Amino acid sequence: MDARLSRAVLARGFELTTPVQSATFPLVLGGADVIACAQTGTGKTAAFLIPILQRLLTARPQVGAPASTRVLVLAPTRELAVQIDGDVDGFAYDTGLSSVAVYGGVGAATQSHALRAPADLVVATPGRLLDHLRAGATRFDGLEVLVLDEADRMLDMGFWPDVRRIVETLPQVRQTLFFSATMSDDVFRSASGIMRDPRMIRIDGGGGLPGTIEHRKHEVPASDKTAWLATFLRRTQGSTLVFTRTKHGAERLCNRLTRAGVRCVAIHGNRTQGQRSAAIEGFRSGRYTALIATDIAARGLDIDGIGHVVNYDLPDSPDSYLHRVGRTGRAAAVGTALTLVGVEELDALRTIERSLNIRFSDTGAPSLDRPTVV
Repeated sequence: MDARLSRAVLARGFELTTPVQSATFPLVLGGADVIACAQTGTGKTAAFLIPILQRLLTARPQVGAPASTRVLVLAPTRELAVQIDGDVDGFAYDTGLSSVAVYGGVGAATQSHALRAPADLVVATPGRLLDHLRAGATRFDGLEVLVLDEADRMLDMGFWPDVRRIVETLPQVRQTLFFSATMSDDVFRSASGIMRDPRMIRIDGGGGLPGTIEHRKHEVPASDKTAWLATFLRRTQGSTLVFTRTKHGAERLCNRLTRAGVRCVAIHGNRTQGQRSAAIEGFRSGRYTALIATDIAARGLDIDGIGHVVNYDLPDSPDSYLHRVGRTGRAAAVGTALTLVGVEELDALRTIERSLNIRFSDTGAPSLDRPTVV
């Protein structure tokens, strides 16, 4: 490994590779197309970034060759794009390689300038990147590697037509890497259609959940959920990520919990990018002990030490449950996933239980003495 990259890897606390990293590194370095499916929290981002950066450092462009973006990483959400770009900075800070994050919710002018430069690596959400391509702000004539991260989520969120349009602008001769937490038939077919003889990596069956997560349920009427949650959060140590079904529900819940003395902040699609970034940073730093989120945060939110995930609203599918609670119990840490459920929702919870082959235990969390939330 290049000495500069090796120093950065060690400085970030990486000592041993995870299974998905051990399986992926030699294939990426060898130039193969790869479909990798592994549980959340198993180091998939580093699995593609480290060998890609090594390749870029080993095979520098020829002197006099036109400048070109060499790597494009597509991600489904702004938060994930920002996080991956931050990881690039962390690994490549001493290498001279440049990167830019391209996503909606912020002004396009600065991004357009960076794309025209161009950066060695571009990390982008599909919609905003298409805007720049249509405006002629960038070309990918010299692209060497395309990465689709959280590819199953891009398919679920309806981004695949945009992904296909972007792929049509890329060189046909390239390496394509496809990373996902689940691997349905639709996902596999979509991947195969844009790849050349891909190598398949599936770790621990893929699509599962780490054994470090304890799954609990607490039966509580909908009318008492907020009060019960306020009591739980005031008595619980550490950070808690709380999921609601809607943007308005997240905002309303955050306001009510704040009035009940809980240090919390909300993140959802109606917040500006600046507000969302500030909320995540406040949660990361410990200023807020609870982050109230819609499913927009279920992918790509990688914060060390999230001890609890609470499903205030029942997720709408087993896949949604998987990606919500995968924010805890990461990198062999222990975490708790708690689902608040009414009697009328128990059948839906049992469907999740059967589909994911998990078992919900009844919570030993504090009982509600008296509702304290207005």
